[in-house]
Amino acid sequence: MHLMRLGNPGTEIPVVRTDGRFYDLRSLTDDIDGPFLAGGGIDRAENLLARGDLPIIADADSMRIGPPIARPGAVLCIGQNYAAHAAESGNPPPETPVLFFKHPNTIVGPHDMVLIPPGARKVDWEVELAVVIGTRAAYLDSIDTALAHVAGYTISNDVSERDYQMQQSGGQWSKGKCCPTFNPLGPALVPARQIPDPQRLRLTSAINGQLRQDSNTSDMVFSVAHLVWHLSHYLTLEPGDIINTGTPAGVGLSGKFPYLDAGDRMALSIDRLGSQDTAVENYARAQTV
Repeated sequence: MHLMRLGNPGTEIPVVRTDGRFYDLRSLTDDIDGPFLAGGGIDRAENLLARGDLPIIADADSMRIGPPIARPGAVLCIGQNYAAHAAESGNPPPETPVLFFKHPNTIVGPHDMVLIPPGARKVDWEVELAVVIGTRAAYLDSIDTALAHVAGYTISNDVSERDYQMQQSGGQWSKGKCCPTFNPLGPALVPARQIPDPQRLRLTSAINGQLRQDSNTSDMVFSVAHLVWHLSHYLTLEPGDIINTGTPAGVGLSGKFPYLDAGDRMALSIDRLGSQDTAVENYARAQTV
């Protein structure tokens, strides 16, 4: 069972996908968001599906796929959480999780267009495992209990403008992370119980069909459980919040590959979570189309 949102931006409807069919969740909820997750929405949706109480959406294949979570309160990002990526950035692995933020309005659907800001020259791709919080987490006592606060997982592309991030940031990274469309998310929220070990997932990215990143979440410096536990001691994680858990080596920042340009396509995948296919365009040109 995968939870998804289908339809035009701002008017997406909540659905469940299973066995190649899409089922309408509007009898249960208006949207897939923090309140839905906090109220046991995933279990309730599964029960309705098992009883055959959800209608099939016949034309779902023709509908746009939106981001699987509506209106997250926060998008928290972990920097350099793969040792090889830290090395290609010129840094040793961090001794404690590096935290920065993306504005929640950067989030778009998994196949929506990514826009290069006016004058930007160093727009980069980053495939990441995204963690979606299901229940509030504050000052957790143990790493062992942290995963109980996770609703599920999805694919995130932490698109970055490296000049904004490094040279124009004043020491912080968020200027290079918050441009419009800089976080394609999805296609689906996969419930946590369907991913028994989030540290055993292959993740890849390809640009114009050429493989760039190919790694496994087992290579994370800090595990998902560690991140949820650690962050809970600095802020309260709320249902619907998203944690981008870091990207492996193979990005443009490495100097091995050119940065993104208009006309490029990004293809991202993570085992058991699906894939994204995203076109790149200049912001100014997109406004005239």
